[in-house]
Amino acid sequence: MQLTMNGRNALITGGSLGIGRAIAARFLESGANVAIVARRKEVLDEAKQWLSTQGGGKVVAIAADVATAEGCAAACQTAFAQLGQIDVLVNNAGTSQRADFATITDEIWQADLDLKLFGAIRLTRELMPKMRERKWGRVINVLNTGSKAPPASGAPTAVTRAAGLALTKVLAGEGAPDNVLVNAVLVGRIESDQWERRAANQKRDVSEVYAEMGPTIPMGRVGTAEEFANIVTMLASDQGSYVTGTAINIDGGLCPVV
Repeated sequence: MQLTMNGRNALITGGSLGIGRAIAARFLESGANVAIVARRKEVLDEAKQWLSTQGGGKVVAIAADVATAEGCAAACQTAFAQLGQIDVLVNNAGTSQRADFATITDEIWQADLDLKLFGAIRLTRELMPKMRERKWGRVINVLNTGSKAPPASGAPTAVTRAAGLALTKVLAGEGAPDNVLVNAVLVGRIESDQWERRAANQKRDVSEVYAEMGPTIPMGRVGTAEEFANIVTMLASDQGSYVTGTAINIDGGLCPVV
């Protein structure tokens, strides 16, 4: 099946590295224009340069912190100025934050909520009404499997992501009459820059980390960012026209909850 996004404009947060960059590349291949949003300008510039070699549409790089109301507003304003209307929003910004519950301070809780939940709330609140007016839109929330099966010491991420799951369902119900489809995609063990950073901190090669994780996954291996991006693109494309309110595990069978 050929996935088509011809002429669509997409805004992708956390779009400069890993999963976000892979999603941007796949969107471009499918005919979309993309605005990638991240905090670090130098990393964004590198991502834009690489994405521009992938063919397809226009690439816009926006340096903004979507953990703040100001950053969300700036990201939307720049995307509007550079691309025009936004048809697809991918809320992908976030990091994995885990600790024993008793050690998590109010500041850590608030930072996690601001980045992963309120970033999605603010951006969707800005973009979704315009999608509803046009009777076409896609909102895709990148969460993780902990939102369905939260592990011990999985806070604050598992709690914040569970809230993102509830947000997805609420928005899906509101957007459906106007053909604005809202879905979540749940990260399991996927190759990403976060695993690369963890490996570097441990002074290890990331391939060793992936090899160790493989046997813990029913499919016996870690997934690729490109595999993840394929599912996101299906949901964002014209071919995903009757899917809304779902939360798809992209995890090689790891999560015990369907």
